[in-house]
Amino acid sequence: MLNHIIIEAVTPSVDCGNYPAKRIAGELCVVEADIFRDGVAELGAVVKWRRRQDKRFHESPMWPLGDDRWRGEFPLDENTRYVFTVEAWSKAFATWRDYFRKKAETRLEVVSNLEEGIMLLERVKKRARGRNRQTLAAYLERLRSLSDPHLAVDVVYEPALEAAVDSAEERLGAVTYSPVLEVIADRPRARYGAWYEMFPRSQGSIPGKHATLREAEMRLPEIRDMGFDVVYLAPIHPIGHTNRKGPNNALTASSESPGSPWAIGSAAGGHMAIEPALGTLADFDHFVETAERLGLEVALDFAIQCSPDHPWVTEHPQWFERRPDGTIKYAENPPKQYQDIYPINFDTPDQKNLMEELRRIVMFWIGHGVKIFRVDNPHTKPVAFWRWLINEVQARHPEVIFLSEAFTRPKMMKALAKAGFTQSYTYFTWRNTKSELTDYLTELSRPPVSDYFRPNFFTNTPDILPPILQQGGRPAFKMRLVLAATLSPSYGIYSGYELCENEAVPGTEEYANSEKYEIKARDWNRPGNIKEFIARVNRIRNDNPALHELTNLRFLETDNDMIMLYAKTTADLANIILVAVNLDPFHPHHCTALVPPEVVGVSPGQRYRVTDLLTGASYEWSDRNYIRLDPQIEPAHILRVESRL
Repeated sequence: MLNHIIIEAVTPSVDCGNYPAKRIAGELCVVEADIFRDGVAELGAVVKWRRRQDKRFHESPMWPLGDDRWRGEFPLDENTRYVFTVEAWSKAFATWRDYFRKKAETRLEVVSNLEEGIMLLERVKKRARGRNRQTLAAYLERLRSLSDPHLAVDVVYEPALEAAVDSAEERLGAVTYSPVLEVIADRPRARYGAWYEMFPRSQGSIPGKHATLREAEMRLPEIRDMGFDVVYLAPIHPIGHTNRKGPNNALTASSESPGSPWAIGSAAGGHMAIEPALGTLADFDHFVETAERLGLEVALDFAIQCSPDHPWVTEHPQWFERRPDGTIKYAENPPKQYQDIYPINFDTPDQKNLMEELRRIVMFWIGHGVKIFRVDNPHTKPVAFWRWLINEVQARHPEVIFLSEAFTRPKMMKALAKAGFTQSYTYFTWRNTKSELTDYLTELSRPPVSDYFRPNFFTNTPDILPPILQQGGRPAFKMRLVLAATLSPSYGIYSGYELCENEAVPGTEEYANSEKYEIKARDWNRPGNIKEFIARVNRIRNDNPALHELTNLRFLETDNDMIMLYAKTTADLANIILVAVNLDPFHPHHCTALVPPEVVGVSPGQRYRVTDLLTGASYEWSDRNYIRLDPQIEPAHILRVESRL
């Protein structure tokens, strides 16, 4: 039989269904599709959906939006993976009904047409059960008793009859969209959260003295009080001694040099061990438990590489690449060289055992309470491996989150997200101008990218101290924090940001005296810190659900390129946030800002009151508004619409 119905352009769909879309558990997954057929027959359509591990599909109705576009939705009740498709069919009774109405309204003879409709209803009645069967029988009796067949028009459009027919009518020529599509329903932390990155060994108070996990634990209340949700730890594993780097990546290290935490492995163990100077596995468990009591989650760095002293070097020598002279190749990214790190060869003939060992590492730390992994340089490993690993882990632990630290080419970053990474680092660090930020955020916040790629805007990292922070001082640190925290639902800072640390190696984006190679002891309350400002911004985020979303971002017009303005609103406009930011940390700027009335739910020209959540100041706004921002006072407004006037 020939198919009459065409189903296409189904969303959400990532690369024609080759990869899952991403959504959040507890919400509805909205599905749309183009559905049409030849001729004038009426159509019906449903979304068919189930959890991936189930066998039976559930159904949710779809409804037409116009121009052959249809929409439906289904609930994502659990943190798991779902599959769904769309089914459409021709509705014989509805098609007859529409034709009958047109003839009856023009007073044409419809006796024969009414008989056709009665025959259709008889067939439906035979398929019906219970109350629906009784309803159909009653309507058949009414239709047969009409003195004028034209009077049947009102009867056949009654909702009770339509519902009874829909419950039992055969789905003529039903077509199901292929392939079946997949959506991952992640837990809310996958979309929203504030991250704080730290080196546990630097959380003590004595210069040069290696802190323990127990000492690092003492900083957790302060991190909580600044409003962070996730504490991300640089690698906590044993650090190798062979070729250990000294301060500022020096090739020679003294006996006091702690080495780079990314040079993983020593006689004390590998990826499933704790650096002895930090303490024990029991100390780590205590750290995680304390964080949990404070409402914090612990994210662990997962770096697939080894120091020359890692047990794998002797136990699995086939996992490493070798030079012609037989020595193992160390990591290089010219002009940078990492003599203290051996990369892993994923093309080893022993690939299966390597992959299983890496899975075992992740599962080991999950067993110790870790549910978030920040993955170091995933773009240097096969994308297919990550798809396998993430699928394997989330099949058992769907709550686990993977953050991709891949500062690389756009297509590779997107491929990693499609493969399953929950979140990704981004180019935010290098987007500074109004046009750069607008273009980049427009791409990230709209389909198709927003269906699979979730950004996490880090203001800085141990490897990246961007020029704007090097040069712009305290106002730049505040400005970039507001941008990161309000543009993206997930953002993070690397410790020292709250102290506005900005000493760089000249001519580079690298920190001078990098914490990667030495222990830092800081006065966390020293003058000039922005801890209270960070806490205020994080409170604003937590109190305003509009800032928990990405796809609700809308950029608004200003007549000064140094001031950008954007809105975030909840769907019901119950929470409306307007953010204005001075992108110049050196000078005050002013502008006229245009806010379309529909953005804030008012009539053209209607005034409304906004409150600056950073300062408490209140203003009356309308379609056109004056803004002046002095970075020496505050570089931004975070305005909440409070009332319409």
